[in-house]
Amino acid sequence: MSWDREKMCLRASKELKDGDYVNLGIGMPTLVANYISQDLNVTLQSENGMLGMGPFPLKGEEDADLINAGKQTITSLPESSYFSSADSFAMIRGGHIDLSILGAMEVSSKGDLANWMIPGKMVKGMGGAMDLVAGVKKVIVLMDHNAKDGSPKILNSCSLPLTGKEVVDLIITNLGVFEINNGIKLLEYAENVSKEEIIKKTGAEVLFTN
Repeated sequence: MSWDREKMCLRASKELKDGDYVNLGIGMPTLVANYISQDLNVTLQSENGMLGMGPFPLKGEEDADLINAGKQTITSLPESSYFSSADSFAMIRGGHIDLSILGAMEVSSKGDLANWMIPGKMVKGMGGAMDLVAGVKKVIVLMDHNAKDGSPKILNSCSLPLTGKEVVDLIITNLGVFEINNGIKLLEYAENVSKEEIIKKTGAEVLFTN
């Protein structure tokens, strides 16, 4: 047994601190918005030009004009503000965003990140991923530990085109929580996951402290 997506997003939300400005990447990371503690004063930023996003709307309460960077309908808050995409990227590039939670296709043991394209497949471009990993203070990757074919996504070196080099600080997968600091260190096991399973399903050496 391992964490499902709900538990992965809940665990990722525990990394947020009071006062943080946070960008949630497209895909599973956007779901983290639903698990942020009400005791925390956290401001979510969307690169398409919004500061202060609420959780996803209930069915029937969606506003088609209110979307995040992944084109998902979202909710606003009393303190929400809106601005141009240029201003949004100025926030990111200027180092004003504390934390970014992103998905990934591959992460290396050095913290290299590949999350924007697979060679041979049509993509619109890198989008804001390159700016996010270069401009924010901390990068967390939230992803399944293995690809659909079972191949590891945590590797000694990435085979896909890189979004950024040595930019990832923490990885949260369905098998556990891993810190990147001179290699990969396991910080926390997911439920009923063994050391042997992590070794088998990881394409890089993992340092275990327990």
